[in-house]
Amino acid sequence: MLVLSRKVSERVQIGDGIEVTVLRICGGIVRLGFTAPPDVQIHREEIYRKIASKDGKGPREDAEAIDKFK
Repeated sequence: MLVLSRKVSERVQIGDGIEVTVLRICGGIVRLGFTAPPDVQIHREEIYRKIASKDGKGPREDAEAIDKFK
């Protein structure tokens, strides 16, 4: 896992087509903006898990790894 510190308006580039921008930090809440190609789906983890369970695919292994850090 890569851990970064970013300030408001700073960005993180993932590959060629995905960009994450820190929009606002207020107390313990960070608001992020995502820019990605139309064929890339972006979901909150809990929504992703519901979609994956409905599709019969189950959550991805890296989603399970995230649970270890909660």
